[in-house]
Amino acid sequence: MLEQPRTEGWTRSTWGRVAAMAAAIEVVGLVKRYGSRTALHGLTLGVEAGAITAILGPNGAGKTTLIETCEGFRRQDAGTVRVLGLDPHRQARQLKPRIGVMLQQGGMYPAARPRELLNLLASFYARPLPPELLIRRLGLEEATRTPVRRLSGGQQQRLALAAALIGRPELLFLDEPTTGLDPQARQGTWELIQELRRDGVTVVLTTHYMEEAERLADTVVIVDHGRLVAQGSPQQLVGGAPTSLEFQARPGLELTGLQGRLPDGVLVREASAGRYRVEGTATPEVMAAVAGWCAEQGVLAGEMRVTGRSLEDVFLELTGRGLSR
Repeated sequence: MLEQPRTEGWTRSTWGRVAAMAAAIEVVGLVKRYGSRTALHGLTLGVEAGAITAILGPNGAGKTTLIETCEGFRRQDAGTVRVLGLDPHRQARQLKPRIGVMLQQGGMYPAARPRELLNLLASFYARPLPPELLIRRLGLEEATRTPVRRLSGGQQQRLALAAALIGRPELLFLDEPTTGLDPQARQGTWELIQELRRDGVTVVLTTHYMEEAERLADTVVIVDHGRLVAQGSPQQLVGGAPTSLEFQARPGLELTGLQGRLPDGVLVREASAGRYRVEGTATPEVMAAVAGWCAEQGVLAGEMRVTGRSLEDVFLELTGRGLSR
């Protein structure tokens, strides 16, 4: 489990060399092909410095290729990419000390112990974070003598995050940062990511947890079939969406009479056994119509609430596909 935030040794001065700039990442007309298959079709986007950006997309959408190109692991076939003002492929030696990359799995010596691994990684940087600080902050004290291969999935995730942070990155790439974590550890990781943003660190994350993207991201980027299909804050992407009214009652109600009371374009259905959904704009008139009909039918409506579209609703509408783990 992650510890609560510590103030000692974990302040803005920890990332004192984070430079101010308008955009941490600038991608223009990015094209990447694998043989006859085109993974990215002229994609253009910007990532604001000092903010958290979530990149979402179904499997095969091109998001991994996009991230790996920004990290310098892949070279584009066309277009330009600038990360912290540098070409991530041609200027990799200047860029890599300034970024941190958290891998979802692999990349760590199976026989190494967490303290040994972090001490080794710290030796590669001019101004590393103290390994002991990361061990305490990420709740790894009890695992310091355990080989990586014997760590639990959650411990390996926290160690991977520590490894990404050890060099005091200005820009942090996180791939599924809370996979395998229990709810308390997930909450602690979210708090840490928010702390990093407050310290001026730019964070780019991929996640299949829509709640995670909605909770953390300043900007959400949705990629599908190698193209940018949406970009904006979570509020912008779901804003202006029709709201709906939900309530619970006994299953199998005959809804024809209720439907006749509702305005044009507002539909009612039984979404699941005993859970009813009135889809459309939930005006006071709609709520009164539902309440009046329920009273006439002798139906006790429970948990009546107004809801709006979620980020997951928007994602499914734009891509027609869900996120896979």
